[in-house]
Amino acid sequence: MKKDLHPSNYRLVVFKDMSNDYAFLTKSCVDTKETITWEDGNEYPLVKLEISHTSHPFYTGKMKLVDTAGRIDKFRSRYNKK
Repeated sequence: MKKDLHPSNYRLVVFKDMSNDYAFLTKSCVDTKETITWEDGNEYPLVKLEISHTSHPFYTGKMKLVDTAGRIDKFRSRYNKK
């Protein structure tokens, strides 16, 4: 095998979904400057996520409603003239 193929900074990291405050601890080599105290009392590096399996519509079965009023008004104003 090749030497130095795998990263050397492989450690436990907390990933936190900011939309619903779900967090999980796993191994990773991602760089981060933030830390968090985990349930076991130890401090781990923190990676903030915008979406995870607990908030993604594919996994939850719930769709997020997006405010499209601006797009609808723009569409109506464009085609009302004709």
